[in-house]
Amino acid sequence: MAASGAHWSSRFAFLMATVGFAVGLGNIWRFPYVAGENGGSAFILIYLLCAFGIGMPILMSELLIGRRGQGCPSTSMARVAGESGRSNHWRGVGSMGLIAAFVIEIIYAGIVGWVLWYLYKALMTGFAGVTAESAAVEFDAVLASTAGMLFWTLVGLAITGVIIYAGVRKGIERAVVVMMPTMILLLVGLACYNVFAGGMEEALVWLLTPDFSKVNAGTVLAAITQAFFSIGVAMGGMMTYGSYLPRSISIGRSALIIVAADTAIALLAGLVIFPAVFNNGLDPAAGTGLIFQTLPVAFAQMPAGHLFGVLFFLMLSVAGITSMVGLVESVNTWVEERYGVTRHKSALLVTGALAICCLLSLMSYNVMSDVTVLGMNFNGLLEHVYEKLLLPIGGLLIAVFVGWAMSKEQSRDELSPMSSAGWAVWYNLLRYAVPPAILVVLYMGLMG
Repeated sequence: MAASGAHWSSRFAFLMATVGFAVGLGNIWRFPYVAGENGGSAFILIYLLCAFGIGMPILMSELLIGRRGQGCPSTSMARVAGESGRSNHWRGVGSMGLIAAFVIEIIYAGIVGWVLWYLYKALMTGFAGVTAESAAVEFDAVLASTAGMLFWTLVGLAITGVIIYAGVRKGIERAVVVMMPTMILLLVGLACYNVFAGGMEEALVWLLTPDFSKVNAGTVLAAITQAFFSIGVAMGGMMTYGSYLPRSISIGRSALIIVAADTAIALLAGLVIFPAVFNNGLDPAAGTGLIFQTLPVAFAQMPAGHLFGVLFFLMLSVAGITSMVGLVESVNTWVEERYGVTRHKSALLVTGALAICCLLSLMSYNVMSDVTVLGMNFNGLLEHVYEKLLLPIGGLLIAVFVGWAMSKEQSRDELSPMSSAGWAVWYNLLRYAVPPAILVVLYMGLMG
């Protein structure tokens, strides 16, 4: 049985949890920007092919391994491998996902802390009178304050810890079935507001006008990379959530909804962010600074900007927390199984360990910024490890395991009631299309 002995009470709860895990902060600001810079709807078409042809087969593989193995990612991998007469060493693939989840969370929790801090700023001042210069100065002040960042990071970890502590149904389910619909309603409401506030036409042109002249090998690579990382595979979370999935729920249909919802929310986020950017003559290519330096200037200038700013950072906070829950839960299940402790104790241990490690991450923005290993500071090194190594290698090995090592009978059984034709398409994509695509991403990432 799954480490907690619990299962999702409904497909809706499962979908809200998995979509919440997949939709994160980077997904919300990065996807619309990458789409606009790489040919608009031409890029989106390529992205959809990659998301459904590469990301979805791995997602289905993680969910079926989790449900079949009924444990934390490493345990599930070992059990499924054993059923197929394969080596117990396959558990290392699950362990790789757990390491990736913990490493990502060290940096991600700090960024969620920034979002919570800016939500507080939005509530207090609404960014009244903020200019481009003062917004940059304020963000620099945030990065310089280890104590301030630590406080808000701990707030985010505390919220996440309370949800994990309460369990699968009483904690994760209750949180996501409220938080995810709330986030979607906020996105829809903010996008509708932009229809009247201005900038929507420019945003639609930027996002959706096809420009095939921008499509090249780099565009395809960007689409593959975005699809792979956006859906949240090889991070342990999907495999863990799969272990709570009842047999009555179709993995194939659920994966289709997850990928479609993830893409739709990313596009909707573009209709929230970029109308404000264009309407105020700001730079859409500001990267992470778009959220913390560019948009506060827009909020200061737009009608009802105070309310818009509060709702925007509330939406971002929900996206951040639901992703944190998925990352922490995967590690939490491993601690429960490995050390035989209760969920309550494991939740405290994992969030406590993360709090300590997060301090090093936060200090890398200021007092430790010049402390480097291989030319990278602490955060840069962690990002290199999970982006360039753990996630692509983990995804590749999951595809190889299910496509080549796991018995066909097991995968057919887990994916029922999928039709034979549907199963054959998934299986052949997993064997022949996904591994080469990930190898390209891995090679390009390592070669720079």
